[in-house]
Amino acid sequence: MLPTCIVLFVFVVYPVCYTFILAFSKYNFAFDRNMTFIGVQNFIDMFKDNQFLAALKNTMEFTLYMFVILVVLSLAIALLLFNKKEHSWFFRISIFMPIVVPASLICILFSFMLADNFGIINKFLMDIGLSRFTHNWLTDGETAKWCVIIVEIWGKVGFCTILFLSGLQNISVDLFEAAELDGAIGWKKLVYIIIPNIRETFVVVGIWAILQCLKLFVTPNVLTNGGPANSTLVMYQNIYNTAFNYFEMGYAAAQAFVLTALVMIFSILNMKIGKKEA
Repeated sequence: MLPTCIVLFVFVVYPVCYTFILAFSKYNFAFDRNMTFIGVQNFIDMFKDNQFLAALKNTMEFTLYMFVILVVLSLAIALLLFNKKEHSWFFRISIFMPIVVPASLICILFSFMLADNFGIINKFLMDIGLSRFTHNWLTDGETAKWCVIIVEIWGKVGFCTILFLSGLQNISVDLFEAAELDGAIGWKKLVYIIIPNIRETFVVVGIWAILQCLKLFVTPNVLTNGGPANSTLVMYQNIYNTAFNYFEMGYAAAQAFVLTALVMIFSILNMKIGKKEA
């Protein structure tokens, strides 16, 4: 066990402890030779920082929209695949394929598709006579947010679908047959048979979705670079900019602990709801 313990200490325990100390210190990596202890000043400054507040607001919005859409859409696709036995392997591979494509590559492809002048989406709208619907998708704050959400969901929905599909396949066939004999079909089957029997899957999918939403970084960073006017700036991106662009390691560490606290709170809340319903 010693090699494993050494690796965990070097790459997990020590960095977390050091980050905790940094969070209560002022330390500019480029100019300061030593850390200066300043107590909770970083946390006080954080909630006076308009850029951090914008990143926090955007992160909460992205988390809410993406979580709901991911869970609902992936469950709907899983139900379709579960009921479609013919050629289901092809559709399962197709829906899972985006998860193995690098996120940065997905963003680059979508940035070409959504480009103002040469993007294929605007070109398609013009070709079918709908020029009035062409738009500057990535330079308009509202549409840029939804572009980030759509790209993220396209890349992540396959994994959630496979998890739900696995949960559906674990439900006994006898239970479905007994329910149908009792007249439970359509929505009744979904509400009274399927959902109660995949509660554990809901918890797993929920926690994974929460982590992915709160740790959102690559898509807004590559697709919009947090713009326009910080409309797609998220906490992870703001932490990265603070640490590696402005070299304010102490301030970045404090923001990282706030993000960690949010991840823990939402994950615990999700587990509590899952247990309560069970």
